[in-house]
Amino acid sequence: MATYAAPAADALPFDIRLMELGAKVLGFAGAAAVVVVASLWLVRQPAFAVRAIRVDGDVSHNSVSTIRANAAPRLAGNFFTLDLAQARAAFESVPWVRQAVVRRVWPNHLAVTLEEHRAAALWRGTGDGDAATDRLVNTHGEVFEANVGDVEDEALPTLEGPDGSSAAMLSMWQRLTPLLAPLDARIDTLTLSGRGSWRGELDTGATIEFGRGGEAELADTTQRFVATVTQVTSRYGRPIEYADLRHREGYAVRLRGITTTLTPEKPARQ
Repeated sequence: MATYAAPAADALPFDIRLMELGAKVLGFAGAAAVVVVASLWLVRQPAFAVRAIRVDGDVSHNSVSTIRANAAPRLAGNFFTLDLAQARAAFESVPWVRQAVVRRVWPNHLAVTLEEHRAAALWRGTGDGDAATDRLVNTHGEVFEANVGDVEDEALPTLEGPDGSSAAMLSMWQRLTPLLAPLDARIDTLTLSGRGSWRGELDTGATIEFGRGGEAELADTTQRFVATVTQVTSRYGRPIEYADLRHREGYAVRLRGITTTLTPEKPARQ
């Protein structure tokens, strides 16, 4: 009896082997396409729409309902397709919100943790003129926009300087203000000119020209001024109206009601 043996795979013609390989590839591709289509269909089902947003963290200036109402219209997609970076930006666009962390919570929730701005000063850019603005400086030295009427601290100082200088100005205010405590005064408005010169308006009504320099340099100048100016004020019994600390070896001071300008004496009649 004659027997038949199937040819080995290596013995098959090249065209047949190529066709078999192509069929396998097409089969895998078809299966993958089915999986992709099924996955896309599944993730778009209403069951995965974002149903709830839990908000935690700092919410002292906004109610949770207000935060949701402001951010929710800017959220696009469902639990799977939502862009977390865009969601974070939506929550950070809400007034008083400094940072937001957004997480998915299975199967259809979002968890949001907020950090609010903490106002440290009012901000007035040098190009604003006398126009009122709703800009403040937070404790990190960052300028942000919010309703100034929401600020509970009515004693916030005003910082006025070039754009980008808010952090340096807040640090300078924090350095200089405690040094003026022996004079029972604090800096209400600190101004930095475009040429780098510092000026302070005190809550006593006095103005101090600090001049140019870094924190350490101006702190030393201010300490020397405070240590000696009380001798002048106690002698005349008048408060300071103006002081200029820009002199190399000392300072000029004007007391309220007393001028430091000397008037030449009239020549005696002959």
